[in-house]
Amino acid sequence: MRPKKNSFLAFIKTIPKNIFSGFVVSLIALPLGLGLAMASDAPPIAGIIAAIVGGIVVSFLGGSYVTISGPGNGLVGVLLVAITTLGIESAYAAIIFSGILMLILGFLRLGKLADFFPSSAIQGMLAAIGLIILGKQFHIMLAHKITKADTIDYLLEIPYTINDVIHYSNTGLIYAAIIGVLSLCIMLFYPKIRNKYLQLIPAPMWIVILSIGFSYYFELIAHQPNPIDPNYMISGIPDINTIISEIPIIDFSKTGTLTFWTSVIALTLIASIESLLSIKAVDKLDPEKRRSNVNKDLKALGLATVGSGFLGGLNVVTVIARSSVNVNNGGSNRSSNFFHALFLVVFIVVFSPELKRIPLPALMAILVFTGYKLASPETIKKIFHIGKEQLIIFFTTLFITLKIGLITGIVSGVFVTLIIHIILNKGISLFARNVLKPNVLMFKENDGGNYYISVKHFCSFLNFYRLKEKLEAIPENQDVIVDFSLCQFVDHTVMESLNNYQELFKKRDGHFEVVGLDMHDTESEHPYATRRLLPIPNLIKSSLTKRQTTIEDFANNYNLNYSLVKLRETHFLNHFIFFRTKKINHIYNQLSSKQHAIKLFDIEFSEGEFIAKEVVRSTMLYIELNKSIPEFTLDKEGLLQKVYGFAGFKDIIIKNQTDFSNRFYLLGENETAITAFFNDSLTHFFESNPYYHVESNGKALLIFSKERLASIKEIKTLFDFGKRLKGVIS
Repeated sequence: MRPKKNSFLAFIKTIPKNIFSGFVVSLIALPLGLGLAMASDAPPIAGIIAAIVGGIVVSFLGGSYVTISGPGNGLVGVLLVAITTLGIESAYAAIIFSGILMLILGFLRLGKLADFFPSSAIQGMLAAIGLIILGKQFHIMLAHKITKADTIDYLLEIPYTINDVIHYSNTGLIYAAIIGVLSLCIMLFYPKIRNKYLQLIPAPMWIVILSIGFSYYFELIAHQPNPIDPNYMISGIPDINTIISEIPIIDFSKTGTLTFWTSVIALTLIASIESLLSIKAVDKLDPEKRRSNVNKDLKALGLATVGSGFLGGLNVVTVIARSSVNVNNGGSNRSSNFFHALFLVVFIVVFSPELKRIPLPALMAILVFTGYKLASPETIKKIFHIGKEQLIIFFTTLFITLKIGLITGIVSGVFVTLIIHIILNKGISLFARNVLKPNVLMFKENDGGNYYISVKHFCSFLNFYRLKEKLEAIPENQDVIVDFSLCQFVDHTVMESLNNYQELFKKRDGHFEVVGLDMHDTESEHPYATRRLLPIPNLIKSSLTKRQTTIEDFANNYNLNYSLVKLRETHFLNHFIFFRTKKINHIYNQLSSKQHAIKLFDIEFSEGEFIAKEVVRSTMLYIELNKSIPEFTLDKEGLLQKVYGFAGFKDIIIKNQTDFSNRFYLLGENETAITAFFNDSLTHFFESNPYYHVESNGKALLIFSKERLASIKEIKTLFDFGKRLKGVIS
């Protein structure tokens, strides 16, 4: 159930924030669009055209709220093959037809297409796409162009390329390789710097800025030509007048060939899956708890792809990395997508000559990092913990995708998953007898008002859509019980999806509980593991670390309760603004007073989703109050806060407390109540103590200093600060 649409006045009020967010997103979209186009052997401007057309069309016609559209990582391999085999003019025709097919999928309401693919097979496909990107672009990043038969050959050639680079004698190639390596270092280590000022400019844009600055240094200061080999500089970026006057001529002469339609189907399949997965992931980040209309979005993306193809652009998809950045920077509706496109137009109109100063290896470093994130070893480790059988599905999909193609790869992943399910259940009869039956029953209980759903026989990626249809019909602020006691088999894809629903209902003040799996067991302790009636227990032991031992001693000395158990029930944190766009994984190492009014704990949460996902661990303090207070957030005043002020985030000024107002950045909806609450004693307390992020949800306080784990000394200081603050408020 979707909430009521925002009024026009509310929309106007959010425009400054969405302009700001659109600007930040455009800083990522510019270098990434250029890089993705060049990695696909398309003109560099093709990626920017896709982002501009997608941003404009989808912002007006789309069915999602905070997503960003543009060229996608997953399509690089398919586009590369299409352009190589068909030629660029015929490839544009394939792009146009793939957009038409996406449009048809939307009208046929086939937005549930992604539900029919096993999760591990999709992960294998995405990892293969990552290796395709990494395999070819790694060599260009080191200024070493080679031509090989397939991706595996490119990957096997990496050690030889590194050896060749070490023995370079050409100065131009040395400079190009150094630029590539430094750019990769920026991509690797920049996200680790938890500095709010530096992170205002994304890592890819820093690469662009530093690359252009490097060029100007040699031109204006050293009075020398750019030392980078000209073969490794960007070329072919026209100005806006040339783009308009030289719209490419589309070649439809190959529409009757098998190669053409193979490319069209592959483009449609990958674009649809990437978009649907991204929309589903971004919906979990939406602070206003809205659910996207995926069929409407498919139609908008299809129409945008048709327009992009005619103008000489790439396929338009929903992109997770840029969408995550949009949410984290205050984007609240589709206008941020429009403004991101508008800023890209400004960049091309004003700065197109400067873009030619960017070295190719710098852009390829961005793509190498992207490819690594898609095929990260952490993905394999995660799948291994879920279950060894998932690794078989993952690697089968990955290798066949690399050797044959994306369509064959994903089909093989589906087939292997079916075979494994049959083996686990010692026969095909369970699936053959029940796959077409309506095995999901739902009704609303009269006494408690709970929605009760009973699932019988089996629940896998084959028939999960039946359960999903029921869940989609329930408002997320209701109580839901899903009973699997009559179900013999529940696969990994379903367990992962159910976990996503639990997170969704928790965010929206509902309750989602899965019951009936007590008699089911797995080969691992992972919550996403496949469930079946074959008990194979697996005991996991753990021991205290040195830090945990010290925390335990601290608890004993100060008469506190200490629990090192990982707790996933963190409902008490859901109503804090800080966690609106973040997913809490668990809290652990919890210290609490005897009445549990004060809790200090380590917490693990994540920002963004998919390849944009960053896991953060921090130490925080929660204080439950014995009276109601206004909702507010308090931070140290700084340059970033002044920028937020221009974006529409108003700082509340406390009268007669000039020093406090100059030093602290205070936000909240009820300005009158907040100014009354911040009396002399409270403002003097904050002025005379270390700076902390302090946030009130009206009934409790959330306090932390840095987005990292605290030392024992910092834990003691934070705990003492919280106790004294509670005393001042009380």
